[in-house]
Amino acid sequence: MKFGVVISEGPYTHQASDSAFNFVKAAIANGHEVPRIFFYHDGVNVGTRLSVPPQDERNIQKQWTEIADENCIDLVICIAAAQRRGMLDENEANRQGKDANNIAEGFRISGLGQLIEMGIQSDRLITFGD
Repeated sequence: MKFGVVISEGPYTHQASDSAFNFVKAAIANGHEVPRIFFYHDGVNVGTRLSVPPQDERNIQKQWTEIADENCIDLVICIAAAQRRGMLDENEANRQGKDANNIAEGFRISGLGQLIEMGIQSDRLITFGD
């Protein structure tokens, strides 16, 4: 089965990202496909490269980057939600006249078309968060 996953809550204020990560890990271990994760609303904050959690806590951004790299998962951050929260990749920072970017390795910014495409191509679309 092919799953599409949407995460719409922040990484350290809600359990959505952790629950989604555990779901994706279990799905892959059971032979299912998860070709794309779409980060929406506050969920886009998972993809910042500037978060520095304490050493004795999990680093959810790093966990997503690693599982995506190991399993060819496309980590897509909604561009509109990202811009509202001050998250920009290099291209968008240049386009907006900003002097910095903060998208973590393995994540990319794109639009809602990626969410729609994921919904069409997936057998099931699962949302974590409100």
